Amino acid sequence: MSLLGNVSATGNSVVMTSSLSRDYYFNTTSGRTDVLSFRHGDIMGHRLQFRSRTNKITVCPFKVVCVDYPRPELDNTSNFLEAAYLSSTFPTAPRPAKPLNVVIAGAGLAGLSTAKYLADAGHKPILLEARDVLGGKVAAWKDQDGDWYETGLHIFFGAYPNVQNLFGELGINDRLQWKEHSMIFAMPNKPGEFSRFDFPDVLPAPINGIWAILRNNEMLTWPEKVKFAIGLLPAMLGGQAYVEAQDGLSVQDWMRKQGIPDRVTTEVFIAMSKALNFINPDELSMQCILIALNRFLQEKHGSKMAFLDGSPPERLCKPVVDHIESLGGQVRLNSRIQKIELNKDGTVKNFLLTDGNTIKGDAYVFATPVDILKLLLPEDWKPLPYFKKLDKLVGVPVINVHIWFDRKLKNTYDHLLFSRSPLLSVYADMSVTCKEYYDPNRSMLELVFAPAEEWIARSDSDIIDATMSELSKLFPDEIAEDGSKAKILKYHVVKTPRSVYKTVPDCEPCRPLQRSPIEGFYLAGDYTKQKYLASMEGAVLSGKFCARAIVQDYELLAARGEVMAEASLV
Repeated sequence: MSLLGNVSATGNSVVMTSSLSRDYYFNTTSGRTDVLSFRHGDIMGHRLQFRSRTNKITVCPFKVVCVDYPRPELDNTSNFLEAAYLSSTFPTAPRPAKPLNVVIAGAGLAGLSTAKYLADAGHKPILLEARDVLGGKVAAWKDQDGDWYETGLHIFFGAYPNVQNLFGELGINDRLQWKEHSMIFAMPNKPGEFSRFDFPDVLPAPINGIWAILRNNEMLTWPEKVKFAIGLLPAMLGGQAYVEAQDGLSVQDWMRKQGIPDRVTTEVFIAMSKALNFINPDELSMQCILIALNRFLQEKHGSKMAFLDGSPPERLCKPVVDHIESLGGQVRLNSRIQKIELNKDGTVKNFLLTDGNTIKGDAYVFATPVDILKLLLPEDWKPLPYFKKLDKLVGVPVINVHIWFDRKLKNTYDHLLFSRSPLLSVYADMSVTCKEYYDPNRSMLELVFAPAEEWIARSDSDIIDATMSELSKLFPDEIAEDGSKAKILKYHVVKTPRSVYKTVPDCEPCRPLQRSPIEGFYLAGDYTKQKYLASMEGAVLSGKFCARAIVQDYELLAARGEVMAEASLV
């Protein structure tokens, strides 16, 4: 699917060239920049009015591609500055006398991050990806029509300081399309309607978040809000130590312990739990929710969301690869690891690939999902407590659904939407929210189907039928379960049997540090120890921590490499 067009400035006119329609011009001699935006699906395709210097109204059949709200002021927050400082330690580190060759398994965000920061520090990463596509959990593919379908619906929050720094370091901040500062929930008891939590920009955190909650009277009553606020006080006063101590309780158990009505869980936290970890509140660790609330409420722009302006492999992963290769690193696709082969002392000898080739390095990193690591873990390592703890970390199944319709759906927004459906987590009309996926005539809904454990083995057609049944409640005037209204042109169902680790109670002690007890062997991944969730932010931060550990171990690894080289000559 091609873009509607490209916008460029020529003199006093802005020209929009389009493969779908003729060029359109509008005068900008007024000296001010007009913001062209829509906030609701039914505005799409309306003619826009521009007031010229002469105060005359000019009507143009200009179609808006999508909203681009200004990038929020993130750069002066303490978390952003902390992340920026960590990034700065790599290019400013002393240049190694002999760069390490570091073999990294997995070109998801954790592996890409590890390789990027090692390259910044002067080392030579060799990044191996089993599949023919970059991205891991953010991978995407093009179908025969040229349309993209993705592993998941990926949202970039203001509370992702390491991800935001990464975009800045790569010079691609303009690829994030920021949306209005709101959280929008469907109303199951009022089909076709939505309830909003709007965060006013004029207020600081956490007042803007409190205001958003207090102003919403459709989901919670005032007594419920008061009990919820009182229940949250220990978390707000106790800080990170309190948050970490709640890992042993599920969301549902914690809410009841705090005297918060079950309806608060039903109205708000079922949707949040499924969005954060694809499971329901009776399974999810409360620590996960409190970490998110802490970031969202303590940072003014923490809950502000952005969509990437195209597919993650091309618009995010490829710039990382270009950066790595520009500094002498390598990225190899179709390089699946069959076995971790060991030396007599139990350290890594090499990675054996399924094509029979072996890859040797001075250090080795596994940046795959935890379930893949466990499958390939050498028998000699399994009894070690560091690896034994991984048994409790199990990936959660999730399904991502894409449906192309024969018309433009009106009951949607240019935003992420919480469905509050028993089968669906969040969804978005990507033909509205994303520039590359924009279509002026037809909608493409991308939906996260969760919890998916009972559905992961079901047929695609069964999953689509169930999705359409739920959509008929969200779009009662536009979608019918029997297909008599909006028609499906095509669909894609992407199943991930083991996605992010299932954040059930008592998992936190099982998350490993990036430096393993095996000399020269390291881990990266959102399941490893870092203060964020199983998320894109957690994956990127884990990669930075992994790279830092390797840089800190340089002398040890360099000396070990010399000993191994001498031993191979004997």
